[in-house]
Amino acid sequence: QVQLQESGPGLVKPSQTLSLTCTVSGGSITTNYYWSWIRQPPGKGLEWMGAIANSGSTYYSPSLKSRTSISRDTSKNQFTLQLTSVTPEDTAAYYCARGLRLGATTRYQYDYWGQGTQVTVSS
Repeated sequence: QVQLQESGPGLVKPSQTLSLTCTVSGGSITTNYYWSWIRQPPGKGLEWMGAIANSGSTYYSPSLKSRTSISRDTSKNQFTLQLTSVTPEDTAAYYCARGLRLGATTRYQYDYWGQGTQVTVSS
């Protein structure tokens, strides 16, 4: 059973960088999947932010590409999200998930999800 767990600060100040880590157990992040970050702002739908492939290649949403970076540590079986210059509009529940497609914005398109972590951007 693959499990994903997000971790990181729940509160970030405007203009700072948000950093989140997804720790994967029960399966390797070097297997043939896309490992994605998705977020859901309050009252809105899911937004795919980006992903890292088993090869280490990264892919980003065009709307967030200038502020987003995804990396991985295969020795720890973790992948991380960094979102720079955050504003209150970045307040959301952030999820990591495993899937076979890029850009998916519905839950059924991923076979495993983390439980999510709430991030609030506020001074």
